[in-house]
Amino acid sequence: MAEGAGLHSGDLSDDLTATEAGMWQAFRNGSVYDLRSGDAVVDDPHGGQPWGPERTVRARVVCWLLLDGPPALAGRVSSLKLHGLRITGALDLAGGAVLPYMELNGCRFDQEVLLPEAHFTTVRLVDCSVPRLEAARVRTEGDLHLPRCRFTGGIRLTDAHIGTDLLLNQAVVHRDRAGRSIAADGMTVGQDLQAELLESYGEFSLRSAKIGVSLSLRGARLTNPRERFALNAPQLTVERTLYLTPAGVGGPLSGVTPAHGTRIQPFECRGGVRLDDGRFGDAVDLERARFTLTDEQVLSLRRVQTPELRFLGERPPRGQVLLSGARVVTLVDRASSWPAPGSLHMGGFAYENLVPRGPFPLTERLNWVAAATAEYNPEPYERLAAVLREAGEDVDAREVLLAKQRRRRETLPLAAKLVGYLQDWTVAYGYRPGRAAVWMAVLWAAGSLAFARAGPPPADPGGRPEWNPALLALDLLLPVVDLGQAGEWQLRGGWQWLAAALILLGWTLATTVAAGATRLLRRS
Repeated sequence: MAEGAGLHSGDLSDDLTATEAGMWQAFRNGSVYDLRSGDAVVDDPHGGQPWGPERTVRARVVCWLLLDGPPALAGRVSSLKLHGLRITGALDLAGGAVLPYMELNGCRFDQEVLLPEAHFTTVRLVDCSVPRLEAARVRTEGDLHLPRCRFTGGIRLTDAHIGTDLLLNQAVVHRDRAGRSIAADGMTVGQDLQAELLESYGEFSLRSAKIGVSLSLRGARLTNPRERFALNAPQLTVERTLYLTPAGVGGPLSGVTPAHGTRIQPFECRGGVRLDDGRFGDAVDLERARFTLTDEQVLSLRRVQTPELRFLGERPPRGQVLLSGARVVTLVDRASSWPAPGSLHMGGFAYENLVPRGPFPLTERLNWVAAATAEYNPEPYERLAAVLREAGEDVDAREVLLAKQRRRRETLPLAAKLVGYLQDWTVAYGYRPGRAAVWMAVLWAAGSLAFARAGPPPADPGGRPEWNPALLALDLLLPVVDLGQAGEWQLRGGWQWLAAALILLGWTLATTVAAGATRLLRRS
């Protein structure tokens, strides 16, 4: 075919096939060129039924139409709308500026589609069979739609710029030679990236990508069990919400509540997830998400920043959950969602509000903190206590700080550990000051009875104080305060040891209560 022959005049080129000639006329008319037979099995672009010359066009002719096609008929707008065609050869539009609207539905490509650095208005490939889509640095003014397409050799959208929406709903994408299913590092999407019910076999890479509204992976299945990550998206920016949540199979997508009886498919990920340093304007939603990890794989949200983290997925049976350095305003969680002890790390994890879904008693919340600190670290306890205090739960906040002291005690040498046990047993490290009054009363009563049975000991020469065993016991117990009894009587033998014990116990009680009061004053 002579290049460009008849394009600008609108005349048909001599060596076009009958099928290509029909496509040519439909392009000028802006109408749909539909070669489907009506038999669903035969028309399936992903099936094994052969499509003959009557449904086949050359990729080179398609490229000519898009890059330098004939003028539209009077009163029409030229566009390429193909249904049920087989396209042979590589569709190569690299670096081209494509002005006509392009929509291919139910088509079958024999070779890869090459769109790197091309410029489009809107591109729609719907339910097409494509060996590979190579579209690094592609630019679209409008949408890039790839729903229900199957890509046997992956998709590359590195540094692509999508003006409005990117749709990958129900697409099936297999890995390329580098092990990636979708390589979209540095990609910018003006509005939504919807990949609901997506099936990805390989690494879905979104490093440093920017999404203008929301990123929806509702009901998606990401599979990459033998490598580190199935979803690799550090430094991802999403202006609204990241959804790793269920979707209704066979029902409407895009977050619409499924009709009664619709089968629900959760988000499933077989392989690690990395969202480190991500920024999410509204929330990260993990409602009913299912993560299947190996011992070496992680669900990593380190240094993530978002107003709300909804940690409501199923408990990962293996692997690690990393929240170190993350900062959220509201943590919505469920007790059954957190991993087992030793599998959770949240040093430096900052949150301001706790909204549990379902029962989450304080004992389990303390187990949650303990599970995240294989070695003693005061920060998670202090963070939890501060959040409870801000919510008006002062009693629970004191219980958390008491648990912190008990955890700290296990790291101390033996002597300090014994003192700690004494402080815990007597006044709970000052967090239960009522115990001090009880112990003081018990010691005072015991000392008074003991001194009463002993009778008055010898007094100092020249001193004739009135013998009062209750005042003597109280004078020994109260540090600093002098009631004029302890220095007036000469105690000997076992009574000296009793007096010394009362003095030591009194100082222990007083200093512990003073420390607890100081903590309360500081908090207030």
